[in-house]
Amino acid sequence: MIHVSQPQASHTAPFSRFEWMIAWRYLRAKRSEGGVSTMTWISLIGITLAVAALIITLAVRAGFRYEFVDTILGANAHVTVYSQGQVTESGAFARTMADYDAVAETVAGVEGVSRAAPLVKGQVLAAARGRNAGVQIFGISPENLQDVRRVVEPEEGFGSLDRFGSEDIFGGGIAIGAGVARELGVAVGDKVNLISPNGAKNPFGGTSPRIAAYEVVYIFRVGRYDIDRVRIYMPFAEAQSYFNREGMADEIEIILDDPEDVTAALTRLQAAVPGMLLWSWQDSSGAFLRALQMEDNVMFLILSVLVLIASMNIVSGLIMLVKNKGRDIGILRTMGLSEGSVLRVFFICGASVGVVGTIAGLILGCLFAIYIDPIFDFVNWVAGGGVWDPSVRLISRLPARLEMGDVMSAISLSLFLSFFVTLFPARRAARMNPVEALRYE
Repeated sequence: MIHVSQPQASHTAPFSRFEWMIAWRYLRAKRSEGGVSTMTWISLIGITLAVAALIITLAVRAGFRYEFVDTILGANAHVTVYSQGQVTESGAFARTMADYDAVAETVAGVEGVSRAAPLVKGQVLAAARGRNAGVQIFGISPENLQDVRRVVEPEEGFGSLDRFGSEDIFGGGIAIGAGVARELGVAVGDKVNLISPNGAKNPFGGTSPRIAAYEVVYIFRVGRYDIDRVRIYMPFAEAQSYFNREGMADEIEIILDDPEDVTAALTRLQAAVPGMLLWSWQDSSGAFLRALQMEDNVMFLILSVLVLIASMNIVSGLIMLVKNKGRDIGILRTMGLSEGSVLRVFFICGASVGVVGTIAGLILGCLFAIYIDPIFDFVNWVAGGGVWDPSVRLISRLPARLEMGDVMSAISLSLFLSFFVTLFPARRAARMNPVEALRYE
C-alpha cells in the first residue's frame, strides 16, 4: 500500500515579502478576478470619515473647554472673599467690609496668590441714544484692572485703558463690554447714563434714583456673551461714591498663580482669613465644567461605536474575499503554505485598509480642525447667518483645539478595532481545509 504524505508547511519568517505580495494582489484584484475592490473602498472611506469625525469632535470638545475656562480665568476672579455680613441701621443685610485694605494685604501674602484687589459691585440701568440695558458695574482701581488679562488683551478692543481713571474725565470714565456698546449704540467718547435706584438719601429717610453720565473710554470683547453683554468697569473710588459705599468694598478679588490648584489655595486662604467666606471659580462654573466632561465622555463613546461600525466593513470585505479566494487558499496550502502565513496574508489585507483609512482620517480631521473658522464662516454664509448664537453657547465662536492626547486616542482606537476585527475572518481563512476548498475544482 502506498501512502501519499501531505506536503509539510514551510516555516517562514512572519510577514515575509511573499505574504505582502499576495495580500497586495488580493487588495487590488477586480471583482471579475474574485476580488472585492468596491467593498475595500467602502471600508476605507468609512474608516476615514469615522476617524475624522472623532478627531474633529475631540478637537472641538477640547476647544470648548479651553475657551470656556480661559475666559472664566481671564476675566473673573479665581477666588472671591466675602465678609460674613451684618445688618445695617436700616435693617438691610449687607456683606460690605470696611477693612478691605487689610484683608487684601493679608490674602496677597498667601502662597500662590498673584494679586488681591477690592471691588465694589452693583447692578444699574444704562441708557444712551434712547436705548436701555441692564448692566453690572465692577468698581476697580486702574492698576488692578491692568491685571484682568482678557480685558487688557481682548479679542477686540477699542479706545485705551490709559484714560481709565483719568482725573481729566468726569468720574474717571468707564470701560464697557462690546455687547453693552452694541445694545446702547455707543462708541468710544460717547456718554452713557447710569441709573441706580439706590441713590442719594432724601429728607424723608428714603432714597431717590441716582443718575450720572460717564464717558466711554474703552470697549472690550472677551468672547463670553455673559461678560460682554452686561459688564462695565468703573474706577474704584467713583464706584464707592456712586453706590454709597464710602470707605467700603463689597468683596476681594483674588488672582492665583495656578488657578487649577484652587483647592489647595482655598485651604491656605481659609487659614489666613478665618472669618471670611470664600468662593472659587470652580464653585461658580463647576456645573458647566462637569456638564462638558459628561458630554465629552458620551460623545467619545458614541463616536467609538461609529469607528467600530466602520471597522466592521473590513470584516464584510474579508469574508467575501475569503469566500472568493477559497480555491487559491486550497492551492497555496497544498503547496506548503502554513496556516500562519494564510492568516497573515488576510490580516495584512484588512489591517492595511484600517491603517490607510486611519491616516486619511487623521489628515482630514486635523485639516478640518485647523481651518474650522473659514469652514464655519462658509456654513454660516450658506445658511444665511445666525447658525451660532453666543447668547446660548456663551462664547463668540466655534473653537477647536488639537491636543496630542486626543489625536493619539483616536488613532489608537481605530487601529486597535481594525486589527482586532480583522483577526476573525483571517483566522477562518487559515483554518480552511484545503481538501474541502478544492473538492469541486
